[in-house]
Amino acid sequence: MINIFKNSFKKGIVTKPIVFSDTEIETLGKELKTLVYNKFKRSFHIREVDTGSCGACESEIIAATNPIYDIQRFGIDFVASPRHADALLVTGPVSKNMELALKRTFEAMPKPSFVITLGDCALNGGQFSDSYYTLGGVKNVLPVAFHIPGCPPKPIDIIRYLILFLKK
Repeated sequence: MINIFKNSFKKGIVTKPIVFSDTEIETLGKELKTLVYNKFKRSFHIREVDTGSCGACESEIIAATNPIYDIQRFGIDFVASPRHADALLVTGPVSKNMELALKRTFEAMPKPSFVITLGDCALNGGQFSDSYYTLGGVKNVLPVAFHIPGCPPKPIDIIRYLILFLKK
């Protein structure tokens, strides 16, 4: 315990404060909520699958559901079962072990269903693209309807890109 305090004093504050605008989040949120309601007449249900990422994209997705952004209040729901999902959100390069699980998850979803990729690794494998253990991007396994760029994308960017997706 004493070592933790010593390290804390030595290193100081290592995190950056979050810079955000409440009005921007509220404005984007209203637009997102309107689009979700107009398209689905209820919440937009997303099943997220990590196919081998480093975990940064998952951290940003979790941050999008924290009290600052609270994406659920705008009609976005993350669900545990693909049978309840409208879209499949995939992060990370597709590792060979996850190929079958990813395909089965997509097949279990009611149609029409969409595949959205999040993060640069899901697009083309990112820094893992040359690895013998990955199949590259998600598009090599499933048809991708939309991509959210970034490494990792910030929660506000996730909201912005979901708006663009729903406008399609």
